[in-house]
Amino acid sequence: MILLGILAASKSSAAVGVAGYFAGGYTGSYVSTVDKFAFADDSRSTLGTGLSSARGTTGTMSDSSVAGYVAGGSVNVATVDKFAFPSDSRTTLGTGLSSGRRQLTGFSNSGVAGYVAGGSDGSNFDTVDKFAFPGDSRTTLGTGLSSATRLSAGMSNSGTAGYVAGGLASDEVSTVDKFSFSDDSRSTLGTGLSAARQALTGFSNSGTAGYAGGGETSGFNSDVDTVDKFAFPSDTRTTLGTGLSSSRADLGGMSNSGVAGYFGGGYTSGSTTSSVDKFAFPSDTRTTLGTGLSSARKHLRGFQNETV
Repeated sequence: MILLGILAASKSSAAVGVAGYFAGGYTGSYVSTVDKFAFADDSRSTLGTGLSSARGTTGTMSDSSVAGYVAGGSVNVATVDKFAFPSDSRTTLGTGLSSGRRQLTGFSNSGVAGYVAGGSDGSNFDTVDKFAFPGDSRTTLGTGLSSATRLSAGMSNSGTAGYVAGGLASDEVSTVDKFSFSDDSRSTLGTGLSAARQALTGFSNSGTAGYAGGGETSGFNSDVDTVDKFAFPSDTRTTLGTGLSSSRADLGGMSNSGVAGYFGGGYTSGSTTSSVDKFAFPSDTRTTLGTGLSSARKHLRGFQNETV
């Protein structure tokens, strides 16, 4: 009986994610920093090996228990860095993005493929590049985003679909595009964001809901504290009663599915922040970590090593 109890506890423990990462960003200049938050206690360390070059506004994706990826970014590079779990050692893929660009987003079908969507090199892209796991070979989807867009949020319901929410086309948009993982076909949700906005970010409680937080509604210094939640599989939208601890944009997101999601950094009223807000699943109650980022910065992005 005791042995069965120990086994059950071990299985329960194994279902909890390992760590989340906030990569790159801008502090007055671009940085290569990668901060790691251990999910067991939310303690922060900084990887000895950061990105292969200082940059921000990347697209990120995760193959849980295997690796996290940081793709593209300023200034318009096609580079894709891969961080192997659990060592956190970094390599750079031989095949990068189909073109160099910044201000993109990513989502993942963990164990199968990661996707990098949209972005800009001065002109916006509707491109969606797909990297097949574990070989990391790249293809480009025949059907891209419903409009050429940058500064969107990515979310994932692993095994089912990925989502690209909001962003900046010719103006801010509220559109949410959904890509079915079975065939990579795209549809657009009937209900989009609660308001059109850019420079937002997302995280996911896979199998349950995706979240799109922060952003700007009409350009610089119009940042909001809004967090919209899309329930899986219905894709119905609600807006959390408690949003971010401050209105901010160009932040990063990461998640420990079944446990909590995290929004980190960004800028509020033009000033950068090191704050990391944690939203506990399923209540969506918010706390702010006692230890934030290693430096206040914007233009960062997140990935995670979780169990999905």
